Amino acid sequence: MHYNSGLVTALFVLACMTVQSKSGLRPRGDVNCDWEVTVADVNILIDAIMTGTRYHSLYTYALDLNGDKEINIADINMAVDALLGEELPPMPSYSGTLPVLFINTEGHRDIDSKEDYLNASWWLDNMGIEGYGSIGSASEPQRMEIKGRGHYSWNHYDKKPLRLKLLAKQEMLGMPANRHWALLANAGSWKGQIENTLSYEIGRRMGMAWNPHMEPVEVVLNGQYIGMYFLVEKITVDDDRVNIIEQHDNEVNPRKVTGGWLLEINNYDEPSNITFTEGNGNIFWVMPHSPKNLSDVQREYITDFLKNADAAIYSNDKYSTLWEQYIDIESLATYYVVQEIADNPEAFSGSCYMYKQRGDSTKLLFGPIWDCDHSYYRQSSEYQDEFIYEDVPSNWYCRWIAEIAKFPRFQSCVREKWLLFYEQIYPQIDNYLDNFAAKIEQAGNADYVRWPQYNNNNITYRLNHYGRQYFHKKVVWLQSQWSTRLSYNDASESKQKKDKRL
Repeated sequence: MHYNSGLVTALFVLACMTVQSKSGLRPRGDVNCDWEVTVADVNILIDAIMTGTRYHSLYTYALDLNGDKEINIADINMAVDALLGEELPPMPSYSGTLPVLFINTEGHRDIDSKEDYLNASWWLDNMGIEGYGSIGSASEPQRMEIKGRGHYSWNHYDKKPLRLKLLAKQEMLGMPANRHWALLANAGSWKGQIENTLSYEIGRRMGMAWNPHMEPVEVVLNGQYIGMYFLVEKITVDDDRVNIIEQHDNEVNPRKVTGGWLLEINNYDEPSNITFTEGNGNIFWVMPHSPKNLSDVQREYITDFLKNADAAIYSNDKYSTLWEQYIDIESLATYYVVQEIADNPEAFSGSCYMYKQRGDSTKLLFGPIWDCDHSYYRQSSEYQDEFIYEDVPSNWYCRWIAEIAKFPRFQSCVREKWLLFYEQIYPQIDNYLDNFAAKIEQAGNADYVRWPQYNNNNITYRLNHYGRQYFHKKVVWLQSQWSTRLSYNDASESKQKKDKRL
């Protein structure tokens, strides 16, 4: 149906005419977040067209009533149809097979910043699913602050990752109570959504001190379903997360600046980075997360510590153990093996976390695992049987690990960790993947209706034909490389024989 301007003007007078939502979701045609379709929505649509507002599949999704990815007169026509009594198709909705997290920002403002928090209310409906508890309700919501998060995922996907800061510590979906959480959109996870979930799980089973737990949820933001997300523990210093002493910002006491430190090897040049030149000539960026704002004393201490570690790593004597005075070999070997299993080429380039407890003799420990979005499939067009540090995309630097891999003691430790995985953990993984896919299958299909550009439907099919195959293929190759234990003494004897030949 099409309408002339006179009819539209006449409808403006009929402000009593509304179409109300019968559920927690806004009805199609409600563009001003009042959970009903009124003449005010028609007015907003006209203003949007007059000002040239463009379609965005998050921020202006509600304005595109007819789904043609444009904001035009056809959308006004549909809103008028609704006011005249025509029933419009429902908006995309959650599957109800996972808990649903409802979030309403203050004034229903868009979350369009990674820097500035918005006040928001929230509640969690367990949808009757056993093992999960509901929190709050629509009539008695909880309070939080919310903003965007991420680098590439924030800038390149319309389905945005989010950071949550609750008003008070709260246990969420069986995870220990905390104020700080993240919602991962996993927009680029087309291989069955295993990239982060499986990597974190393998790390836990291999005995890492802590890896983030994550649970799938469906999210409704300001009355609009925005898809399946993963609620995950944010990496923070806490008794139940990275359990180290929390060092104050701008500390100047020399005894206290030895720790705790929570650091991230960063692949972005940011003002707060600790910067030095790696032994191979590349620039090395390390982001301090705790403490975050450094005094000169703190910056000098941690910079010198990292430089000394770097010098020991690039020693010509690969039988030296000096580098182990700075880096815990056991934690690094476990971390590295998990990243090799995940086939993550970004592993030592960015989102690579390390931490150090307070003390003059404490070492850097590697972990927790974070951001494995590029895992279980190489970025090249054909799979390469190589270690992750041998096939690094040109826009990333792989820090330290290629040089550390030359140390025989590290090689021996890696093989020990690998055999632990291969003999005790690997046989259990297929069952874990089957259960995971079944849990999120229907929610993935609902997500696809909302975000068809991100291919999150048919989770089981995608897992079996892509993610699972890539995972097993890498494991088979690693077994061919690491199946034999190599002790430090074996390596030392091999070197002595080589020296005699020379």
